[in-house]
Amino acid sequence: MTQRSFDDEEDDFPEWVDRVQANVAGEVRRRRKEMGWSAQDLADRCEELGHPIPRNVIANMESGRRASLPLVDVLVLAAALETYPACLVFPVGYVDRTQELPFQSLVPTWDALRRFTGEQEVPGHDAGLVPDFEAHASLVRTALAALDEQEQARFAARTATSRAQQEEAERKRSAYADQAISAKYKLRYLRRELLDDGAIPPDLPAALHDVDPPEWAPDITTEERP
Repeated sequence: MTQRSFDDEEDDFPEWVDRVQANVAGEVRRRRKEMGWSAQDLADRCEELGHPIPRNVIANMESGRRASLPLVDVLVLAAALETYPACLVFPVGYVDRTQELPFQSLVPTWDALRRFTGEQEVPGHDAGLVPDFEAHASLVRTALAALDEQEQARFAARTATSRAQQEEAERKRSAYADQAISAKYKLRYLRRELLDDGAIPPDLPAALHDVDPPEWAPDITTEERP
């Protein structure tokens, strides 16, 4: 894999905006060619997604002749190229080092990407509700897994050929039921906290329909919010 990198001499540093745009342009070009697409193919796909980006605009961007790169274009280009917007801005493995902000030193692109996505915490930075939503997703996975194991244990108990097997299956079913109840309880508490913060909790899968008590329904319906 050939890595692209800018000269590390300070006098040769492109402006920060130019560097960011060069990252995106280079990755758009690389990904487009990887998919076997022409610039027109990419332009057609962007139009299909509802945000036309003409072929000449794409060509000018890839060649560095385009003066600006709107965020909405990055979002649509990423979707069209079946990748993530962050991967266009921080092309890990294809750009060795990059700048996160003007006047800052070059840093590994991998580190910049992890800070951009919040995976790497930055002291003093507010992560908003991202940690809460991550915890919510983890609890949902735990609850669903416990419910699935509980159902399998219930089936094993019904089809057991001996009393010992049945008792062991019932023991497992009870343990998984406790795990599911615990995860649901934590989910309910977390969702209540999100509501109290004025946030809209994530949607729940049908199997966890009983996490929110009925009296919460008017509060968490998006249409009811101002």
